[in-house]
Amino acid sequence: MAAKTKAQDIIDNNAVGEQKTPKRTNIPRTVFSKSYCPYCKATKSLLSEMGAKAYIIELDQVDDGAAIQDALEEMTHQRSVPNIFIAKKHIGGNSDLQGKKSQLPKMLQEAHAI
Repeated sequence: MAAKTKAQDIIDNNAVGEQKTPKRTNIPRTVFSKSYCPYCKATKSLLSEMGAKAYIIELDQVDDGAAIQDALEEMTHQRSVPNIFIAKKHIGGNSDLQGKKSQLPKMLQEAHAI
């Protein structure tokens, strides 16, 4: 349950740092990723090309990454990474993001992300 709360906190507040002292990054895009994943790299590349900064959580590099991934699966019904949120809305994975490429500039502008 703690991982689900942490995952939701990250989505809602872009919390970083110690769990007891989260800070807001004010970046309305969150990508749950794994550092070695080619689909995650494609997602991060696309967002970067569009001028959007994303708050990236590398699940393979945080202590409770597996628990957060389990919680995300429960919340979104998606186990795979990347698991992408824009303005707290679940977008899906890389193929979903790539499929929305033409809509992405508008989505990012509406989210004050670019």
